[in-house]
Amino acid sequence: MPSTVIELEVNGSDEEFIAKPGTTLLSALRDTLGLTATKRGCGVGTCGTCTCLLDGDAVMSCLVPVETVNGSRVKTLEGVTPTDGTLAPLQQAFLDGFATQCGFCTPGMIMAAEALLADNPTPTRADVVRAISGNVCRCTGYESIIQAILDAAERMAVA
Repeated sequence: MPSTVIELEVNGSDEEFIAKPGTTLLSALRDTLGLTATKRGCGVGTCGTCTCLLDGDAVMSCLVPVETVNGSRVKTLEGVTPTDGTLAPLQQAFLDGFATQCGFCTPGMIMAAEALLADNPTPTRADVVRAISGNVCRCTGYESIIQAILDAAERMAVA
């Protein structure tokens, strides 16, 4: 099969590149576009480190052939961070709540939480647990992550 020209809106910018058949969205983001916040973990969709938003939905980008999402909107952690040098409320809540340790799972966790809070700005603890259930963290024990997401929801409601 020949390579395909792919057009995506990534973090609000139009991107166009050539992808070989079978190239994953993860590889396109990291290797072609240089957006390295999306992490390469298991490669089979079980760890969540590669979570990004695809047309507003949290997806495991390692499982998505990029040619199947041509014309879509993609948001990565780089697109969450404000351009003024500050942190987004969700990022600040993770920092304030010590919800990161090694940080490897953090981009995927934040993107899963971003999708949750966009759909449900006042989640319950059970909603948060369900939203991050596809994301593995080996350091924090999850409690600080869950609390950070709940704290971010409160901060965003007040803002």
